[in-house]
This record gives sequence, C-alpha cells and structure tokens, in this order.
Amino acid sequence: MTVYAAGAVCWRLDGDKVRVLVIHREQRADISLPKGKVEPGETLPETAVRETLEETGLAIDLGVPLGLTSYTMPNNRDKVVYYWAAEVTTAALSSSTFEPGEEVAGCEWMSLRRAKKSLTYERDVEVLERFQLLVDQGVSRTFALIALRHAKTIPGTEFDGPDALRTLTHRGRTDANVIVPSLRAFGAEVIVSSTARRCLETVAPFAEATSIRVRATDRISQDAFEDGTSDVRHVVAKRVRKLRSSILCSHGPVLPEIVREIGLAAGGSRQPSLSRAGDLPVAGFSVLHLSHDRPGSGIIAIETHVPQLV
Repeated sequence: MTVYAAGAVCWRLDGDKVRVLVIHREQRADISLPKGKVEPGETLPETAVRETLEETGLAIDLGVPLGLTSYTMPNNRDKVVYYWAAEVTTAALSSSTFEPGEEVAGCEWMSLRRAKKSLTYERDVEVLERFQLLVDQGVSRTFALIALRHAKTIPGTEFDGPDALRTLTHRGRTDANVIVPSLRAFGAEVIVSSTARRCLETVAPFAEATSIRVRATDRISQDAFEDGTSDVRHVVAKRVRKLRSSILCSHGPVLPEIVREIGLAAGGSRQPSLSRAGDLPVAGFSVLHLSHDRPGSGIIAIETHVPQLV
C-alpha cells in the first residue's frame, strides 16, 4: 500500500535574499525538508500545514504547489510526498514554538544554493529547484483566489419556495464542516458569497472557525447570473486588486465565469486547466495562485480539492 505524505518549502526574505528552511533529523542522520504522513481523515494540504508546525514550530499558509516526489522506503512500501511553497511571515517566525526533539534535532535557514548542496536526498533538491524557478521569475510571493461551489442542497423538486432559499442537506452540512481545515490551509482572509442560502450555509463553518465576516452579494448569485444582472467581473477584479487570499462561494453555472474572469484579470490566462477549475462538484473548490508582486503575470498554479468521505 502506498504511503502518502505532504510538506512545505518554508521560505522568507532576509533583506533581498531568499532563505529556505531545512531540518536536521538526528535518528536518520539526514538533512531534509519538513514533511510527514497523512493521518486518517486528513487532506494533503492539512497534512502539510500540520507537519510543518509539528516539525518546525511554524504556522504557515500554503502557497504554490511544488509537485511531488516518490520513492520506495526500506520496508519496500512506496511513498509519495506532495509539497507546497510557504512564505514564513515575521509574525510566524517570532512566534515559532520549535524545540529540538528526538525526531527533529534542529532547523536551519539557508540560501537556496547552500540548501541544495546540503540536502541529503536528490528528490528534495528537485523540489527546491521547482521553487527556484518561481524565485527566478519573480513570482514566489503569491495570494490565492479560491473558487468554491456550495455543498449538496435539497433538490428544487423537493423544496417549496424560492430557489435562493434552498438549504443544505445533512450531507451538505457535513461537507461544509469537513472542508474547513483544507480551506484554512491556504490562509483566506476574505469570504465573498452569493446571497443564496445554500452558499451562505456552506461558508458559515469556515467563517465561524476564522472569525471572518461573510460578504454576501447578488453579483455572483445564480439568479442574477441567469437573468443577466450579475457582475462577476467587478467582484473578481476587486479581489485581484486587493492582493489578499479570498474565497468566492457560488454556483455550478457561475463558477466557470468566475474562474474565467480570474484568468483575464491575471493577464489573460487561457490554459486548459482553467476551464476544468470551474467545473466543480458540490463542496469542491479550486485554488488559483496569483503573484503578489506581479498580479498581471498570469495564474501561477491551479489546484482542485474535493471533500473526502467521512
């Protein structure tokens, strides 16, 4: 059985120099990147955040995905590790709770060049080289726009009332809670939602967990989209201008337009994955990563997540 794990390339600016964090594992006598195995019920983004905190004491938000590595462990089981870039803020650095222990003997900030020479495993070097490409292109600092589809809703044929007032099913309410840790992994600071009850109920658990106020608007509602009064472009353009990670919760028919407008606002991106990013199942979400310093340089990366069965 394959073992899945996740980790992060933690980085920060020291003046104008990029520094990345490596960890020294005493038991294994190696130098590597922070990572760890997925626990039951966890998603990969959750694991990356949790393991980084446990191994380095740093609370991080995930940035651009850096792909995966795979290898066979000494017990002949295959292991697949997913990585994200994660900028470490000054606040996170100052509040680090790291203490040397049996698993991690120490953490060390290094230049990219030194880190690539110091890492024990070539597979970790390859991950750093992917991050190096972002640095070289000037797009390592990113923010995320998260396109979220509302969770499972009572069918219209079974609901006596206006479509906008349809509520979530029991499964929908469960999924709305299940996705909270995954959404939190990307550090959203703003929640924008359609005024439809099913969207507001979907983002309510995340809003409660983070104490972020929900900004409800008809501009991305299904009713407005269908009668021609929506204004997706205005909503998306504002979020891009603000350079803050945000959730946009809307409906199946509207989400492709939201994603398309993000692509246009980011410089006219038309990659094939852009259309797929808007085709989401209920409670699914796509994370579109944009450059903080060069927001018009296109979408840096796209990843899609769906709720796990519980």
